[in-house]
Amino acid sequence: MQYRTLGRTGIKVSPYALGAMMFGAIGNPDHDDSIRIIHRALDAGINFVDTADAYAHGESEEIVGKALKGRRGDVVLATKLHLPMGDDPNQRGNSRRWIMTEVENSLRRLQTDHIDLYQIHRPDPDTDIEETLSALSDLIHSGKVRAIGSSTMPASDIIEAQWVAERRGLERFRTEQPTYSILNRGIETEVLPVAQRYGMGTMVWSPLAQGMLTGRIRKGQQTDLRRAAYFKHLSDERRLDAVEQIIPLAEEAGLPMTHLAMAFAITHPGVTSAIIGPRTMEQLDDLLAGVDVTLTDEILDRIDEIVPPGTDVGTLDMAYLPPALQRSNLRRRPVNERSAA
Repeated sequence: MQYRTLGRTGIKVSPYALGAMMFGAIGNPDHDDSIRIIHRALDAGINFVDTADAYAHGESEEIVGKALKGRRGDVVLATKLHLPMGDDPNQRGNSRRWIMTEVENSLRRLQTDHIDLYQIHRPDPDTDIEETLSALSDLIHSGKVRAIGSSTMPASDIIEAQWVAERRGLERFRTEQPTYSILNRGIETEVLPVAQRYGMGTMVWSPLAQGMLTGRIRKGQQTDLRRAAYFKHLSDERRLDAVEQIIPLAEEAGLPMTHLAMAFAITHPGVTSAIIGPRTMEQLDDLLAGVDVTLTDEILDRIDEIVPPGTDVGTLDMAYLPPALQRSNLRRRPVNERSAA
């Protein structure tokens, strides 16, 4: 396994990061089996593990903590906070109050005294970025956190956070975790170039486009109707049409769809690692078999023809949407102000 440097942190990480979202009630509820999967990944050379407090409401962190007993020093451990962890309105977000509380909960669940990379899971428009960075800086100074990062931040927010950190003498985000796949290339326009400019490492999530790039979801032949009903992007005709063009390309290249998709995700020079999220040992073994696959310029050019650089074919249902895209009142003047001057 060829290791890469995580931005300018000096930390060496594997090009595949093991995502732990599927460990626990929402994926694989068998703790022992999940631990075996984690150990298999570590034995294969993956040294980067990413989880979050909200994954199975803390259960994922607990499983990871148990799996890393005796192996903690060999792993770059990342987790996140922001998403709701209870009915209390203050048990979420990026406030100092919640950060200082939740980091202790994550440390307890992970059974460790420090987190290598602590990330905000989503931007928080209700909290001043200086407030967030100040709290995270204190965690670094206390030794509980080694580096901090963001996730799904728009390029403009990434730049603002870097500027605030510089002006206020605070620790800065060293990583960004955006979604990226053959079907979702929007971050190539600004997010990846901005991350490169500021020396940030990037660990991209959903490189298989929530299963659409496995070849198991075909136009008119969807077999997982439960997931298709829950995730609207799985039935998006535009995405399905693109998949139908990618499948023969993978066949011509002599590659499984999963290997083509993963190789694409880690080819971009701005991408440090791609997060895999296996639920079963079989899924992990399939992905590990393609870790050394590289794509030719001809194959990459063909992919560019199917999904042009910097474009998204539809959007993932769980993708971050800025407030202005969620709330119509932020896009419309009050009725009494709409008349022409």
